[in-house]
Amino acid sequence: MPVMNFRNSAIVVLAAVALLACPAQAFAGYGHGGSTNSDPNANTSGKSDDKGNISATAGVVYDLSKNGSGASTGAVTPTTTWTPPACYYAPKYSPDALEAYLTPIWGADSTGYEWDATQRDRYVNGKPYKDFNKDKAGKGYWWDSYVTPGREGDPGALDCTKPIFWVDTGEDPPADVPQAVTPEILSQLAYNQIRVPSTKVTLAPADKTKVNLPTWAWLDRAEFKPVSVTASVPVLGISATTTARPYSLKIDPGTSDAVTYPASGVCEFKNGSIGEAYAKGKAGETPPCGVKYLHSSGTGSYPLKATITWKISWTGTGTPGGNLPDGTFGATQDVIVQEIQSVNR
Repeated sequence: MPVMNFRNSAIVVLAAVALLACPAQAFAGYGHGGSTNSDPNANTSGKSDDKGNISATAGVVYDLSKNGSGASTGAVTPTTTWTPPACYYAPKYSPDALEAYLTPIWGADSTGYEWDATQRDRYVNGKPYKDFNKDKAGKGYWWDSYVTPGREGDPGALDCTKPIFWVDTGEDPPADVPQAVTPEILSQLAYNQIRVPSTKVTLAPADKTKVNLPTWAWLDRAEFKPVSVTASVPVLGISATTTARPYSLKIDPGTSDAVTYPASGVCEFKNGSIGEAYAKGKAGETPPCGVKYLHSSGTGSYPLKATITWKISWTGTGTPGGNLPDGTFGATQDVIVQEIQSVNR
């Protein structure tokens, strides 16, 4: 994956401060070789914490203010085998912060003299870094690996094994670091944070329907609108916004003894909504989106599943972006189907 040239980026601490003022943000902060969940209460002081991290502003910041929210929302599932990266590299430490992080490890938590000596040579004795690059304080950052939230148990989370390395302000990360954070990687991390509303559809008749009676189905247009997440690295001045737009609804009646409208079972978004709300006087019409059950559900019910397909795209710093794989999110609801009662005279 190509690495974006950061020379034209506004890499200033003020950018980080401005982003921290935005509402509904979450931060990703991870130690080398491990991870924690995104924490909205992470350190935002600009100083190192007790693990030596610069602060949450050195990692990825998520703006969730335009994302789906509430208990009924969920993550989309890519329609292909594609997945966001399980790990990546981004700025994490200042010179003093790296010293504060590594020095205790070389003491009580040491894995042995040889490892200690190798580490001291690398970061203190000039092979290749000297004294944690303290002479470059304020002129760059130590980069380290991060694990994508929710991917901690993924085998891919162990792929980022490169030792902590230094990148000067305005310079590109080393060419041999394909997982170095870029706007494109940020777009994929944002994809992982997208949350969309539940796909429970409104039905008419609502509670119970009848055999051979067309049942209308539709979605609340107020809930089904585009959602987006912006991921950024404030200290690098780069960001990407990933947007999911509802595209179609697929209805699975839960039984083969049913007919869907349209026949494919896929209802497309039209005029900002899927399906059409039933209104008095439409009983004799064919619903643009719905189902007709051919047999009773007996003493039980049919598990109707409604799945929304979301078209997902992104834009980022210095790039128009592009498309990411479609995502789906579905839910199942019980539908009771009764026989039509007739009266014999």
